[in-house]
Amino acid sequence: QVQLMESGGGLVQAGGSLRLSCAASGPTASMDIMGWFRQAPGKEREFVAAINRSGLTTYSTDSVKGRFTISRDNAKNTVFLQMNSLKPEDTAVYYCAVRSGFILKMTSTTYDYWGQGTQVTVSS
Repeated sequence: QVQLMESGGGLVQAGGSLRLSCAASGPTASMDIMGWFRQAPGKEREFVAAINRSGLTTYSTDSVKGRFTISRDNAKNTVFLQMNSLKPEDTAVYYCAVRSGFILKMTSTTYDYWGQGTQVTVSS
């Protein structure tokens, strides 16, 4: 059983930066792909970014490209989301998730384990 713990959320002004971390514990075979999703009030959970085990392949949704960067440290089983130039529309609860396999997926139902989430609030 994989357990995920996010940290790094908070309140920031528009244009500011935050760095989210997600520490994973458990079978590493289930952590081939690590991803970030977010859910704003009244909206469905949406894909943000994902990264493969080697860290050489990443993908992010268009709305965060050029502003958010996903990375991972396999020695620490941790995935990061560096968020720059934050906008009020980035306000949401951010979740990390992991899945086994080799293909980056944007569909939340394809991920096997989820963290509890961390709140990010961007004020205008």
